[in-house]
Amino acid sequence: MQRRTLLTALAALPLAAHAAPPAYTGIDVTGSSIGPDFRLFYGDGKPASLQDFKGKYVLLFFGFTQCPDVCPTALSRAVEIKKLLGADGGKLQVLFITVDPERDTAALLAEYMRAFDPGFIGLRGDAAQTAKAAKDFKIFYRKVPSGSSYTMDHTAITYVFDATGKIRLAFKHEQTAQQCAADLRQLMQPKKETSFLKGLFS
Repeated sequence: MQRRTLLTALAALPLAAHAAPPAYTGIDVTGSSIGPDFRLFYGDGKPASLQDFKGKYVLLFFGFTQCPDVCPTALSRAVEIKKLLGADGGKLQVLFITVDPERDTAALLAEYMRAFDPGFIGLRGDAAQTAKAAKDFKIFYRKVPSGSSYTMDHTAITYVFDATGKIRLAFKHEQTAQQCAADLRQLMQPKKETSFLKGLFS
């Protein structure tokens, strides 16, 4: 009987050995086919990809420098998230991909990033490269005429990648900095196994 009980317990081990997955405020997109990478350029013209940031937790946002509200709000939130994380804020890397390469030059992007945080990085490509990156990351964008000029309509979502470069979360625009920081703290915590085996054999 004792042996049968042990075998039954071991059969249930895959379900019981790990703690339940954490509940996030953001959308858990772990294992999705979003991305998984891009081929764009830094301000100095050197090629850029997500692989460059392994070891960092990446916040990735698509926008444009003349955005009147959504982009400044998202970037200001990223600044606050970094502060809320304290010492762990150094593990964070914010990337901003422009959907308006026609107007967003490398110099303008760099200046725009510095206005929020000197560590934030702006990335760009030509029209075709931008379109591919947006498609791969399921980002919608389009030009909208505005008087003699135009503005851009685009998806307002921030993707989160873990330190191994895997996509994990999507922060909604309405999420607060506090909620995002809490999600990131959970993501940064090492996985903990339960004491199931220890209790079973002690």
